[in-house]
Amino acid sequence: MILLRLVYEFAKTGLFSVGGGLATLPFLYEMSNTTGWFTHADVADMIAVSESTPGAIGINMSTYAGFITAGIPGGILATLGLALPSVIIILIIAKFLEKFRKNPLVEGAFYGLRPASLAMISVAGLNVARVSLINLEAFRASGAVGDLFLWKAIALGVVLFIAQKKLKWHPVIFIAISAVVGIVFKF
Repeated sequence: MILLRLVYEFAKTGLFSVGGGLATLPFLYEMSNTTGWFTHADVADMIAVSESTPGAIGINMSTYAGFITAGIPGGILATLGLALPSVIIILIIAKFLEKFRKNPLVEGAFYGLRPASLAMISVAGLNVARVSLINLEAFRASGAVGDLFLWKAIALGVVLFIAQKKLKWHPVIFIAISAVVGIVFKF
């Protein structure tokens, strides 16, 4: 039963996450809240693994989420569930797009999807920042504002941002550096 639910949840995510892989994040957070299959911290781990491995981030995250939920069959079915709506829609659009390309309604629909994509990606980015840089549990326990932030993570982010701007190295190098620093300092 869990495998069918995985296919359903990820097909729903694939159908409505307009804007690419990061647009799947709000759906993953909602899935975390409603199913309990994984935590918000697990979603942050999914992002780290998905960004660090080759391939589309949405596909990588669905595979990872499905795997931690139901093993190898879960990873396969979650991936297929996420990809299937896109494949179907692309086939339908490709068939009819040339015929309707200059239609004002079609152009308006594409124009209207841009802000929706931007909003979904922005929400995803804010959620990643919240999970990666803020520690609400420590703040609630102590009440000290200094405990609200994960200072080591903020410092690492600032150092890597500055280094990336100055050094112009390939992003993979910075991802590897982040992984090593996280392991060594147990972020």
